[in-house]
Amino acid sequence: MSIQSAPSVPTAGITLRTVSFGHPDAVALNDRVQLEYAERYGDEGDVTPLDPTMFDAPRGHYLIAYDAAGVPLATGGWRTQDENDEGYADGDAELKRMYVTPEARGLGLARRILAALEEDARAAGRTRMVLETGTKQPEAIALYLSSGYEPCAKFGHYRFEELSRCYAKPLGG
Repeated sequence: MSIQSAPSVPTAGITLRTVSFGHPDAVALNDRVQLEYAERYGDEGDVTPLDPTMFDAPRGHYLIAYDAAGVPLATGGWRTQDENDEGYADGDAELKRMYVTPEARGLGLARRILAALEEDARAAGRTRMVLETGTKQPEAIALYLSSGYEPCAKFGHYRFEELSRCYAKPLGG
């Protein structure tokens, strides 16, 4: 699987739709991102325990970007986190499963989904968006840094892993 940008999808007609994390398109895109994680890290992918209901409103939100023909191109969601023994803080919204298919990279879909998720989390009363990514995902790190995220104390399932990097951004009103 190539991880290079290869924009071949027209940008006209791309829409963001709210779906369940258990929706067949969400499952298919999650399978694709898991294969990419496995390829990049040489492991089984992200094993963070996730339940589809974690992304249900008002405690979360899950989006898929579709092209005009209804083909799913990109995905992302947030779920509520509050202070716990994994290093989260009260008011956190955790970004999960941000992914853009290789054929749709370079179209600005990740940035568009990220902005929509931040707005939704803010509207739900969350005060900080947090995320965990890894050093073998430099495109993700560049996106988050250019979107106002800053390195923060590690949290979550991979908080003790050397390749893990955590970022946060206040969601002030």
